[in-house]
Amino acid sequence: MASISASNNTSALRTVLSLPVIVASLGYFVDVYDLLLFNIVRVPSLRELGLSEAEISAIGAKIYNWQQAGLLIGGFFWGIWGDKMGRRSVLFGSILMYSLANIVCGFTNNVEVYAMLRFIAGLGLAGELGAGITLIAEILPKHLRGYGASVVASVGLAGAIAAFFAVKLTDWRTAYFIGGGMGLVLLVLRFNVLESFLFEKAIESKAKAVQWWKIFTKREKLIRYLRCMGIALPTYLVIGIYATFGNEFAKALGVPGDIQAGSCVLYTYIGIVTGDFFSGILSQWLRSRRKAILIMLLMTLAGVVVLLYGGINSATTLYSCYGWLGFSIGYIAMFLTTTAEQFGTNLRATVTTSVANNVRATTLLTLPVFQFLKPDWGVLQAGASVGIVCFILAILSLWKMEETYGKDLDYVEQ
Repeated sequence: MASISASNNTSALRTVLSLPVIVASLGYFVDVYDLLLFNIVRVPSLRELGLSEAEISAIGAKIYNWQQAGLLIGGFFWGIWGDKMGRRSVLFGSILMYSLANIVCGFTNNVEVYAMLRFIAGLGLAGELGAGITLIAEILPKHLRGYGASVVASVGLAGAIAAFFAVKLTDWRTAYFIGGGMGLVLLVLRFNVLESFLFEKAIESKAKAVQWWKIFTKREKLIRYLRCMGIALPTYLVIGIYATFGNEFAKALGVPGDIQAGSCVLYTYIGIVTGDFFSGILSQWLRSRRKAILIMLLMTLAGVVVLLYGGINSATTLYSCYGWLGFSIGYIAMFLTTTAEQFGTNLRATVTTSVANNVRATTLLTLPVFQFLKPDWGVLQAGASVGIVCFILAILSLWKMEETYGKDLDYVEQ
């Protein structure tokens, strides 16, 4: 009996570590690396292009918004493409687009060209994670999907750490070359990845992809879609506000020393890597996506309370708190796996890919509100107010969400 159990465990491990999972993991690694790279090199790159400090702030924000616009548009573009032409084609097209855009970024000497290249890079990056999660959700056996999500997330989010060290050890142009080069190498590995059997089956049965706008015109589909976005709101609340403006929160708390926002983001991502691996295993152990996400949500809420009202008075405690927050929001791949499980094969890629990027772009709403409240309410109260709204929406979204652990994905939307 022991030998049979060991054999089963070995077989399951080989399935989880199959080529599609490895390729999706490395793709997410490059995705996160390239997505965060502009945030890291924004100041040195624009300074080298001859901009003043005031111009760096204003023009840097505009370039970042161009990248975010690419993510928003690309989320729907690649999702629709994936439901019509296949998940595999998205993995090829998206990585080729953002890899070439990042390489050219390393040569740019013009601000306008820089902004357009970040838009193209964002457009390409939008397809990576959603298509990868959709593919492995359809390829892996239903009892192993949570483990697959853990592998993808933990390997992928390490790309953020790699980006920080790439910039620290080289210069901003070389960091762009590294990101683009990694993407082109990964492109070669993808030639051996097979298309999803469920997608091919849907095509053979002549099941047509549902028009993307039906998500927003059909009440039942819209509610499912908004719930998938809602449960993830705290993730980019932590990344986009609490960590990105960690230096401001540290000052408001009276933490001594020179606290760098980049260090807060780094510790957050270190936590995310371990948390995303943990959340997938937790969902397998609990046999429930909803329970696992609820536990992670409550852990995140506890971390936010400690950050804002826990009397943090040292850099060590502050960075530890960001590590905890990162670990707690480490259900990014899990919520996307849940999203993929909520919809049929002929709409799955559109929903998963667009939700992934819409959640990233929620900072376009939460950040202006935070900045608006900050002058009158202060950093801590402004952060708490935005956080209350995000957590209420997340818990309400999870409340009546369908449990999808072990769900058979071989069906189509009508």
